[in-house]
This record gives sequence, structure tokens and C-alpha cells, in this order.
Amino acid sequence: MEYKDSKKELIINVDGTDYERIPVKTHVVKYGDDIIEVVRKYTDGLLKSGDMVFISEKCVACTQNRAIPLNEIHPSKLATFLSHFVTKTPHGIGLGMPETMHYAIKECGTVRILVAAAAGAIGKLLGQKGWFYIVAGRKAASIDGPTPNTIPPYNQYVVLGPKDPDKVASSISKAINYPVFIVDINDLGGNILGSSNPEISNDLLVRILKDNPLGQCSESTPIGIIRKR
Repeated sequence: MEYKDSKKELIINVDGTDYERIPVKTHVVKYGDDIIEVVRKYTDGLLKSGDMVFISEKCVACTQNRAIPLNEIHPSKLATFLSHFVTKTPHGIGLGMPETMHYAIKECGTVRILVAAAAGAIGKLLGQKGWFYIVAGRKAASIDGPTPNTIPPYNQYVVLGPKDPDKVASSISKAINYPVFIVDINDLGGNILGSSNPEISNDLLVRILKDNPLGQCSESTPIGIIRKR
């Protein structure tokens, strides 16, 4: 199987060690695809001893039917109101649209989102960013809205975070016999949502992947390999 060269530098030095990040090209992964078979198929023949596999959380979520078309979402008045107070960035709309905020409320609960909104407002007054997501939690932070650069058809979808990411990572790892991680990485930073090998530092993985080497637009590379050089 082939992998597609990224426009980003594929080698990064962390704590004096060089790591290669190899983006792996796939078909457009959708609901009905078996994520274990997808990873096994596209990493076959690429993996070497010591490698680790990382997978975009959006790829996993799509196989779990966690992608919802915009035209099927009917945001509440509360979701529409709260979405106006979320800061939008060039790297993603986050909860700054009624449809994504609607699902944040469904995923996290109304009370938690209201408390998060209050915390976010206080944070802004104090010149601090990110308080909303700290209070709302990872479920809210992992909700992705559509952007022009998202590969179709997901440029017209809201994608929730994956269910049971640790379990998914462990199941894939058992099938391919390599460590597997489900990651939420963007150009602003990231999190490790699921891990098959908790003894491997999440902080190290985030630093290895901090510049977001995967491409999920026309590159269609939602899977990657970490290889120590």
C-alpha cells in the first residue's frame, strides 16, 4: 500500500530523538467500514518493528455512525444563542455554529454547557482563552464542524468524538500487533483520545504529532505511522 507525502515536514525531533511521521492514504472512510480492517488493509506491508500507528478520531467516529449531515440537524434556540459566543479560528469552527453547539449540549448536558459558557465568559474578561472547553470537557472539544477544506461529504457534516476510543485502539492493536492511538490533532494542539498502550506517554505522542502531519482533505490520510529513526 502507498502513503502520500505531506506538505509538512515528516521528521520531527523530540527530546533529542528524530521521529518520522508517515501519513497513510486510504479511501474515504464511512459508516459501514470496519475500522480494524481499514487499518489492517492500509498499513499492510508498511509497518516495521518499533512502529506505532495513530488514527484520526474523525476517521474512527465516521465508522461508528457519529457523523451527522447538517440538513438533519435542527439546533435549539439555546444552541443558536450560545454558539455566537464561541471564538472561531482559521483551524476549525469548533462549537461556533448552532449545529455543533446543539450536539455539545446533547453530548455533555445543558447544565455543563451553561457552566462552561459562563467560565468562558469570565475567561475572556480576564484575557484567558480555553476555559469553555476545560469545563465542557473532551466530548465537547472533539466535536468537529464542517470546513471548506474537509474532504466531501464531510464538509457538510458535524462529526462527534468516537465512542470507546481506548477499546477501539486496543482492538486494532490486537489485530495488527502494533501500538495504536486514536488522536485529535489540529494546528492548535491535540489530545490522545484512545490508547492501546497506556505506558507510552500521551505527552510524548502529542509533542511528536503537534504540527498535525496527517491530511484529511484531498490528501485522504487519516492514518499515520510513527517511526523512531
